Amino acid sequence: MSATIFKHEFISRLKSVIIWSASMVILLLIFFSIYPSFSSEAALLNEMLAKFPPQLLEAFGMTHIDLSSILGFFAFLFTFIQLCLAIQAGNYGVGLVSVEETDLTADFLMSKPVSRLQVMNSKLFAAVCSLLVTDLIVWASAFISINMFRSGHTFDAGRLMLILASLFLFQLFFLSVGLVISLLVKRVRSVTPYGLSLAFAAYIINGFSGIFGDVKLEYITPFKHFDPSYIAQNGALNTPLVLLNVAVSVIALVVSYWLYLHRDIPAVS
Repeated sequence: MSATIFKHEFISRLKSVIIWSASMVILLLIFFSIYPSFSSEAALLNEMLAKFPPQLLEAFGMTHIDLSSILGFFAFLFTFIQLCLAIQAGNYGVGLVSVEETDLTADFLMSKPVSRLQVMNSKLFAAVCSLLVTDLIVWASAFISINMFRSGHTFDAGRLMLILASLFLFQLFFLSVGLVISLLVKRVRSVTPYGLSLAFAAYIINGFSGIFGDVKLEYITPFKHFDPSYIAQNGALNTPLVLLNVAVSVIALVVSYWLYLHRDIPAVS
């Protein structure tokens, strides 16, 4: 790994990390600021939700959730946090190596005394560290927000930690899949459309899996692999789906390395 490339890649993403992290902190504070007043009326809301079609509730991850409890409320909110951070990870994955070709600096990088393996290792480690910084800020702000606005309500800290800990593996999926997509495409002109499409496609599939009750769709989307409502209710991860998620991420990374090491890097003409 090249320390110079790692430092450059990490610093270049620092502004993005700050923006994403600040957005998540604001989102958590805003939502939990309404929890004290919301929890007192949540029983009525639970009764109203019980009258909705189960497929509709499943599509929005609201089945088996008690919105008057802190974990139930957080599990509902966490899906939106997942969506935002899936976009972040997807953007980082798509732009990991494609940005060099877009900016026409790939041949300049390749002329330096570093191997392609070193380049990929440095870039990937920088992206992973960037995601971890964001995750740490989300974890800290989640605990702070809950303790600020829980209004005497108790919660299982172990289940909360499990929900938060799942975030890194969740993001790693979008990072690795975004990376392999960028290497399969001839040229990525803009990172954002790919990152948004990847995240929202997974989110929509998650909704369809509930609407149609098709169990097979659970195998496709990470939103089902790390369903916060499932974790909050059972106090455990859905092990088969998590193992599937990790396997897909590892395979995507292996394929990405192979594609990058054998890629024909275009030179500036």
